[in-house]
Amino acid sequence: MTTTADLDDTAAEVPAQPRKGEGEPSGPGGTGASKAFSVMLIVTGFLGLLAAWVITLDKLHLLEAKVNQEEFTPACSINPVVSCGDVMESAQAEVFGFPNPMLGMVAYASVITIGVALLAGARYRAWFWRGLLAGTAFGVGFCTWLMYQSLYNIGALCLWCNLVWVVTSVMFWYTVVHNLRHGFVRVPEGLRRGVLEFHWVLPTVHIGIMGMLILTRWWDFWF
Repeated sequence: MTTTADLDDTAAEVPAQPRKGEGEPSGPGGTGASKAFSVMLIVTGFLGLLAAWVITLDKLHLLEAKVNQEEFTPACSINPVVSCGDVMESAQAEVFGFPNPMLGMVAYASVITIGVALLAGARYRAWFWRGLLAGTAFGVGFCTWLMYQSLYNIGALCLWCNLVWVVTSVMFWYTVVHNLRHGFVRVPEGLRRGVLEFHWVLPTVHIGIMGMLILTRWWDFWF
């Protein structure tokens, strides 16, 4: 039975998958979202924006220190493994030619805006929801690549980056749930009902895998 804590809908039963064309209401109305889903976007967007902002400030401080030939150690550089400075100074920290968190500030600010609009009663067409899903999919894919680089190439962790990985995974999976519930993405009915019934499993497993990878990567250091 679907619980009332569902981040996308408070209905007690999983609705049948809409037939082709039924996922998007006719006319200009579009589809809204539950209060819980809207708040989730706002909270995860805020945490992602906070992390991106702090990393950007520390990056600027690092650059300023280099220009002045001084030393600067970010507050989250606390040991050889949890060393934000090593991550920030790596080539992977500027994949697109500028610091990655600058992209995050734009993306997470947009998510907050969407969440606030939904909370105020905004409704969007199916293409918008699919676009949001594509955007969060890119985000979780990019975070996965950065996690791999951090663990196995850079050899250091950034706590603020870890926060970004977590909130992006939550954001992505509940956007998947929302799209499945309203028929914007079509999958076999059994799979759809399973995801909607146990919607909490996917983000929990995803975050658990990240935790296990971090734990096993530096097992000797932690223990």
